[in-house]
Amino acid sequence: MRIVSLCPSNTEIAAYLGLTEQLIGVDDYSDWPNTVNTLPRLGPDLSIDMDKAADLNPDLVLASLSVPGMEKNIEKLKEKNLPYIVSKPNSLEDVRSDLLLIGEATGTYKKAQTLVSRMDDILADYERKASECNPVRLYWEWWPKPAFSPGGGNWLSSISRLAGARNILEDRTEASCQVSWEEIKNLEPDHICMAWVGVQTEKVKPEILYKREGWSSMKALKTNNVHVLEEPLYCRPSPRLLIGLQKLAHLLHPEVFQKPTNLDPLLEES
Repeated sequence: MRIVSLCPSNTEIAAYLGLTEQLIGVDDYSDWPNTVNTLPRLGPDLSIDMDKAADLNPDLVLASLSVPGMEKNIEKLKEKNLPYIVSKPNSLEDVRSDLLLIGEATGTYKKAQTLVSRMDDILADYERKASECNPVRLYWEWWPKPAFSPGGGNWLSSISRLAGARNILEDRTEASCQVSWEEIKNLEPDHICMAWVGVQTEKVKPEILYKREGWSSMKALKTNNVHVLEEPLYCRPSPRLLIGLQKLAHLLHPEVFQKPTNLDPLLEES
């Protein structure tokens, strides 16, 4: 099967299902596993070159509505009469469902079921351990100006709870919320987690937090509980979120959660 993926999370799900060798083209931001970096690039996930995608003659296109604006990709797929399926992940449960969706469409459903079962076991173990923790409150910064942060409908609210924490915006129903710096200052989180969407870790600047009005007096900054986290492990709705969970849980509660290894908790391989 000749498969095209239009966003990083679907590319990663394809890899978990053993479909990497069947990928013939990906969006510009797909970068895992490393082997996809040699594939034809079809443009940014919000502006796919659908003519180029059509020229690849795919048997299936893995499309997504995970980010506002991706709707135009679906319209172009229809115009080109290309075969496609659409994922629309917002929650951790949606990631689970997308494994099954893509598995069913690609003849790897049994593999998907195995992965989902293992994922359920891992999450249940984290849920048990999280119940032993005194929850800390997290502010997740997805973008600095204007500030965007995940709400209760997003996978990071679930990841937070499984790591023995609470997203300070989990009472908001939106998957993504625009917030003000004043609002976050008043909510007074215990920890600040910076994972800017599409930005490499080394380019995230935690020092800018201290320049925001009133923020230097926040307890998270005074106690140096500011964490720059790997964007691919927290901002993409794929099974790699479990690696992010493993790292976050140990960071917040090292007395409960073991130190992460180089093993993928879902694949059980290095």
